[in-house]
Amino acid sequence: MLMAKGSFNIGDEVAITAKVRRRVTEDRVSVSIPSYGQPHSIVDRTSKVKHGQEIELIGDLTRVDEEAGKVTVNLGIPVAVKADTLRLVTRYVPPKRKAPLIDKAT
Repeated sequence: MLMAKGSFNIGDEVAITAKVRRRVTEDRVSVSIPSYGQPHSIVDRTSKVKHGQEIELIGDLTRVDEEAGKVTVNLGIPVAVKADTLRLVTRYVPPKRKAPLIDKAT
């Protein structure tokens, strides 16, 4: 399933649902991210998650490859996943300019 054209843009905040694989250290857990193909380790100091539990990872979109249907999300490191595994949290809105870039002619 390919993503619809324009459904994600660079700068959008997106969420990925990952599954906990195991606890690596006291404050880190290994998670499995759908369509990523490699284990990923995240910091988890606040809660005690268990094996098999689903956890939501939130990051910003840094690259969109519409032909391949993949996007790159910054989760501390860049993670390339299929676009249909993501959920949009907030759209990126560029900042509004208060003053024009060009000075007025004198």
